[in-house]
Amino acid sequence: METHLADFIRNTTAGREAEEILRRCVHCGFCTATCPTYQLLGDELDGPRGRIYLIKQVLEGAEPTEKTRLHLDRCLTCRSCETTCPSGVHYSRLLDIGREVVEHKVPRGGSDAMMRGALKTLLPRPMLFGAAMKLGQSVRMLLPGVLRAKVPPLSSAGPRPRRTQARQVIALAGCVQPSMYPNINGATRRVLDKLGIEMIESRGAGCCGAVRMHLNESEGAREDARRNIDAWWPLLDAGAEHVVTTASGCGTQVVDYAHLLQEDPDYALKSARVVLATRDVSEVLIAEVEALKVLLAACPPLPESERLLAFHSPCSLQHGLKIRGPIETLLTAAGYTLTPVADSHLCCGSAGTYSVLQPEISQRLQANKLHALTAGRPAAIASANVGCIGHLGSAAEIPVRHWIELIDARLSG
Repeated sequence: METHLADFIRNTTAGREAEEILRRCVHCGFCTATCPTYQLLGDELDGPRGRIYLIKQVLEGAEPTEKTRLHLDRCLTCRSCETTCPSGVHYSRLLDIGREVVEHKVPRGGSDAMMRGALKTLLPRPMLFGAAMKLGQSVRMLLPGVLRAKVPPLSSAGPRPRRTQARQVIALAGCVQPSMYPNINGATRRVLDKLGIEMIESRGAGCCGAVRMHLNESEGAREDARRNIDAWWPLLDAGAEHVVTTASGCGTQVVDYAHLLQEDPDYALKSARVVLATRDVSEVLIAEVEALKVLLAACPPLPESERLLAFHSPCSLQHGLKIRGPIETLLTAAGYTLTPVADSHLCCGSAGTYSVLQPEISQRLQANKLHALTAGRPAAIASANVGCIGHLGSAAEIPVRHWIELIDARLSG
């Protein structure tokens, strides 16, 4: 695609990257076939190719409007188009650049600005969010239905291993997961302990930065990245093998740290090392799969009524981290029979803050996804990302859990 970027961005790092991405696009339209919003809305401007044209126009000097911003806002950043694209167009990075420019040129106001400000203030702060979540859980049954669906019942992390292991990995605790679903990291800790691996945390770490990135605050996302790198660095230097993420959305953000901080002389090399050390928990377990199979072989067989399981692969897992297959292998080894899921490449509608900011589209995608997941009559649904679990669980008639909890339950049963 021929480009003529405007002076305000031409000779910047963002401009050079945008130009390289734009020049890769050959207008083929393969991306529209796998874009959830294009399939729902049928508008070229609500698909990747149309949004690329909008961003190109803005970067070449055209003045964006609120309509431009709306079409960019409607993108889930699911990255399904990147998996489909035969030319290797890194659409999500172009979208980040375009959204930031449009946000600056078309400032938000009213309830939209207030909502986004509240999300940026509340979600990335675990103590603040945790206090609000506990309050909501304490009066959950009194909340309006829409709000109650966003507040899961109170739960615990379960028993904590007491052994010290020679092998250690660092947990990304996250910002919302510890309050909403503490048993996810609790289960991970117990499963890894049985494999001779200790999962430790650094008190200085916090939100991965995805929340601020989703809300077009890239400098805030960089601040989150720097804080986490500072917290993890002494532990990596002391011999910790990996930074382990149990939410694929967070993992997708952390593996982008080197790109985010490429121009920061104090963090460019450190961020590259952190990226190399980062693993989704499925990658850690699949590397230990033979030892895990031995442990699972000693477990009682699963009851027939619990064997059928639907696995929802989050967009951040399959399109962001490019992880396909390990979790299915692990669940099968644990005795589950996975049911077929139609259109498994499509987003469930959670997409970080998307379900709050674009509720109508989000709910339509949620309904489509639940229909596909339950078509095989599974006893439960497993996923790999906290946002997807909360979003699907708010409307599902069967349990929705993190897959690591199912492995833990098998080993602890």
